[in-house]
Amino acid sequence: MNQLIISAATEGEAKSNPLVPNVWEMGVVLVGFAVLMYIVVKFVVPMFEKTFAERAEAIEGGIAKAEAAQAEASAALEEYKQQLSDARAEANRIREEARAEGAQILADLKAKAAAESARITEQAHAAIESERQAAVVSLRSEVGTLATTLAGRIVGEALTDDQRAARVVDRFLADLETQSAGAAK
Repeated sequence: MNQLIISAATEGEAKSNPLVPNVWEMGVVLVGFAVLMYIVVKFVVPMFEKTFAERAEAIEGGIAKAEAAQAEASAALEEYKQQLSDARAEANRIREEARAEGAQILADLKAKAAAESARITEQAHAAIESERQAAVVSLRSEVGTLATTLAGRIVGEALTDDQRAARVVDRFLADLETQSAGAAK
């Protein structure tokens, strides 16, 4: 019986060799592969190409937008720097104008103060002079009265004559003025 099994196994092996492909199966597989290849080339590859092109355009557009945004940002930065420079120059100009105006105001105030001081000093001198004149007049009348009274006592007679009394007082005061002028030198 062993022999029978071995001979049956050798006959089956001769009919189908697993290393040699069947022609019919190869034809079906080649037609299926050709159909699949046609579908892939006709429909799938163009969709991939279209998607690839859209992505490439999107990336290039994004790069262009980024470059444009960067250029715009650079221009805005330059404009900002220019405005900042202009603002600093304006601030310096305003500061200098304020200093000049402050100096002018200070000079005006000093001039007004000096004029007011001179006016007050002049008024004080005028008041002092008028008070001195009033004191001189008052003293003349008092000294005149005292001098006539004293002269009347010394002479022993009353000096009731106004003209005579005025002459005596004037002479007395003139003598006093010459004595004070001589002492001042």
